Amino acid sequence: MTPAARIPSVALVTGANKGIGLHTARRLGALGTTVFLAARDRERGRAAAAALTGEGADIRYVPLDVTDPDSAKAAAAAVEETAGRLDLLVNNAGVLLDAGIPVPEATADHLRRTYEVNVFGVVTVTTALLPLLRRSPAPRVVNLSSSLGSQTVNAQQPERLAPYQLLAYGTSKAALNAVTLQYAHALRPDGIKVNAVEPGYVATDLNGHSGPGSPADAAEAVLRLALLPDDGPTGTFQSAQGPVPW
Repeated sequence: MTPAARIPSVALVTGANKGIGLHTARRLGALGTTVFLAARDRERGRAAAAALTGEGADIRYVPLDVTDPDSAKAAAAAVEETAGRLDLLVNNAGVLLDAGIPVPEATADHLRRTYEVNVFGVVTVTTALLPLLRRSPAPRVVNLSSSLGSQTVNAQQPERLAPYQLLAYGTSKAALNAVTLQYAHALRPDGIKVNAVEPGYVATDLNGHSGPGSPADAAEAVLRLALLPDDGPTGTFQSAQGPVPW
C-alpha cells in the first residue's frame, strides 16, 4: 500500500463468507473499513462476520444472492440505511460448474448456470449498488476474473491453458472481462474506477483446494486495485505480477 492509496470507508464484498472474499474482507477491516460481508448462506455469512468482528473489525453481514435482483436491491438498501454510500464494491462471488468436463461435452446448461453467477450476477449487483457508488468521493469496483478468460492467452499460448480448458467457466470470465471494460468506459465520467483482477490459481472450495496459492495472498492482489490512488487506472486487468492481457 502506497501513501497515496485510497482506503475506502465503506465496502461490500460478495461471496465473502470464505476463501478470497473472506480474506479480502479481513484485510479491509484491518484497515478500518466498514465492510458489508455479503453471502447467500445466512448461517455461514453471520459466522464469518462474527469471526472478523472478533478480530476488531467493523464487519456487517448482509444477505445477498447475486442471481436475485430483489436480494441485490435489499442489500443496497441495507448499505444505504447504515452508511449512505459505498466506496468499494468487490464482485468476488463465482462458481465453477464444469470442472473435469471436456470442452466438447459441456452443455448449454453448464454455461447458463455459470453465467448466472459469474456474469449476470456481477451486473445485477453492480446495477443495484451504482447509486451508492456515485455518492462516494473515490468509488472503486474490482471484479474477480481469471487468466482462463484471457482471449490473448487462449489464442497465443494455448498450450499454457490446455490442461485447464473449461468452456463454461473460461468463457464466463472472458465475458466478465468485456463487462469490466464496458463499465470502466461508461462510468469514467462519474469517477468510478472499474478493474478486473486475476487472483491466481488459489486453493479454494471453487477448485477443491487444488491450487498452490493461498486466499490470503490473492486478497493482496485484490487490495492493490481496491486501494487505487486518485490517479490510478481504470479498465485494466491485473494480477499480483502486473498487467494481464485481455
